[in-house]
Amino acid sequence: MPELPEVETTKLGLTPLIVDQVVQRAHLYRDNLRWDIPKHLVTTLASQSVNSINRRGKYLLIEFKVGTLIIHLGMSGSIKVVKSDTPLQKHDHFELSFANNTVMRLNDPRRFGAVLFSQDGSHPLLDNLGPEPLGDIFDETYLYIRSRKKQQNIKAFIMDSKVVVGVGNIYACESLFMAGINPQCKAGSVSKKSYQLLTLCIKDILTKAIKAGGTTLQDFSQVDGTPGYFAQTLSVYGRENESCSTCNGKIVRITQNQRSTFYCSTCQT
Repeated sequence: MPELPEVETTKLGLTPLIVDQVVQRAHLYRDNLRWDIPKHLVTTLASQSVNSINRRGKYLLIEFKVGTLIIHLGMSGSIKVVKSDTPLQKHDHFELSFANNTVMRLNDPRRFGAVLFSQDGSHPLLDNLGPEPLGDIFDETYLYIRSRKKQQNIKAFIMDSKVVVGVGNIYACESLFMAGINPQCKAGSVSKKSYQLLTLCIKDILTKAIKAGGTTLQDFSQVDGTPGYFAQTLSVYGRENESCSTCNGKIVRITQNQRSTFYCSTCQT
């Protein structure tokens, strides 16, 4: 699933290609993805210029004078900008055609993504999101206070978008490994000192992943079609039964909250 680094990479790739470009037409190649795609986008966005592109958590926000186009990449989505005469690919579901003869296309094989719209930039999906992990608000004091009396495991806690946005499964596993924290321990039992290290590790992992263009395991690709290269540096995720790079122990996989968790039982006590 595309996580914060993949969405940030997409934002950075799109910005020089579509900001200040004028939409000729929005094309809906199906009526819905996870939710219905607003049909009014065909008329609402016609002749509108893209003012800016922002990101909130895993949501891509394309800003127009008339409102905000909200895109979520779901489990398998990616966005490309190509020439207008480029043939449609299988699973291309939504498109913006620009006056400079380019098109922005959302491709989503599993159709768990979303294309939504807000006139004022607010939306129920955005209203209750926690702070951005790369921002100043997110620090050890914030996490420590939010975690007190929490009985849920630490991995589920840092993946809760109401606590902090964008720390998905891959980056939660990697951050906990770097911090030496067992993913099974209760969030409320983790010390403030450990949270200090964990917040630094989360910021470090996410920053490195963004610089690497995100992580491509199956479907994700950058705006220019190239994969994300952070997968080449993963320490634990997807490495079940392989040797730990730190202690030469074995990486194990367990299931937590219906997701695979990878960690080193020797390093992460």
